[in-house]
Amino acid sequence: MRVTKIAPAKRFEREFEGIATDKSISHRSVMFALLAHTSCEVEDYLMGEDTLHTLQIARELGLIVEQKANKLKLTPPKEIKEPHKVLDCGNAGTGMRLYAGLLSGIKGHFVLSGDEYLNERPMKRIIEPLNSIGAHIVGRQDSAYAPLSIVGAQLESFNYTSKIASAQVKSAMILAGLQANGQSKFIEPFLSRNHTENMLCGMGVQMHTKERENGEYEVIFEGQPHKKLESFHIKVPADPSSAFYFAVAACVLQSKVKLKNVLLNKTRIEAFKILESMGAKVIYTFYSSSYEEVGDIEVHGNSLKAVNVENAIAWLIDEIPALSICFALANGTSRVANAKELRVKESDRIHATITNLRAMGIECEEFEDGFSVRGGELKRARVDSFGDHRIAMSFAIAQLLCGGEIQDSACIDVSFPQFLTYLAQITSVENINED
Repeated sequence: MRVTKIAPAKRFEREFEGIATDKSISHRSVMFALLAHTSCEVEDYLMGEDTLHTLQIARELGLIVEQKANKLKLTPPKEIKEPHKVLDCGNAGTGMRLYAGLLSGIKGHFVLSGDEYLNERPMKRIIEPLNSIGAHIVGRQDSAYAPLSIVGAQLESFNYTSKIASAQVKSAMILAGLQANGQSKFIEPFLSRNHTENMLCGMGVQMHTKERENGEYEVIFEGQPHKKLESFHIKVPADPSSAFYFAVAACVLQSKVKLKNVLLNKTRIEAFKILESMGAKVIYTFYSSSYEEVGDIEVHGNSLKAVNVENAIAWLIDEIPALSICFALANGTSRVANAKELRVKESDRIHATITNLRAMGIECEEFEDGFSVRGGELKRARVDSFGDHRIAMSFAIAQLLCGGEIQDSACIDVSFPQFLTYLAQITSVENINED
């Protein structure tokens, strides 16, 4: 087991370029290339464990992958082929759920499985809506968990209203609906990440999207089961959820950081908006981009005040553990609510966050759908990653203030393999192996 030791750091002023590129866009780029009529090019694909599993599955479905430096040339097969083995998603929930939607209308038998953590994450949220439009998907424990067995079927167009705002559910249904005849409509309580819509529009799919006055979001599109989509050339920007750790570092150490070439889609920078509301100074500089808004984010650390976080949770679900570190240093008591989804991520992130904050001397309380944190003084401790990359990175940032150790830190490589290298520009970092 890898343990990472982190020394206390001093104030810093740095510019970070080349931060791990966006995981959501990387996943989608190789999946959507399977649907294109000619070769696609992806620049700066994320070479993390999750996205490498997604890339390997695409290969096993017939995608030809050629790599030269930081560019991938992705040549789709004439038809997606039936694999002769189980498709391994690793720890990638996005990979499993989106592939389930894509493969549900493809002729053949496909089995999706993952590691011990992924195979304990809920899958009914995609299986039930997909099966309701004609898919044949069966999972473990009454189709609640993976492995998933998918037999490609003739799918029906749909008018589906989701009870949760989930980009994974939405994307799975859109990918399935593309293979059905007729018009489909998907409605969610409010807009979740819309990378699928943005990319598919860029590939020639006619999509009509609207945010209603009551907050609901709808997307309407035509199925095109026998049509190949337009190819694309995309440069993947830095992942804002990865960049956010260094924004938090600037807040923890009252420092200044500039994060270069970051995805600035409004559904992805809500955590930075929370930092602003807590008292940090955040400056956005936008560039032009084909599919998404991209630019730089500059963060100036400042004294922080407590905040309540209960709206647009889907827009910052990945960053809440890192935000909790700012809560631990803020003046007053911060609260998170309506975030029950945190319990079914790579770990139970509510429990993991509260456990580690308490280990570091912070007073906090756990609720079913969130938690509260009273600002105090972080103290040196050894904390547990719970096998979750975001928990590990969040508490690595916390330890910049007081030092400490992260137990089972190898999970960081899932989404941000260079994280510790960047962290070492701020403080001393040492990895040791323990039996």
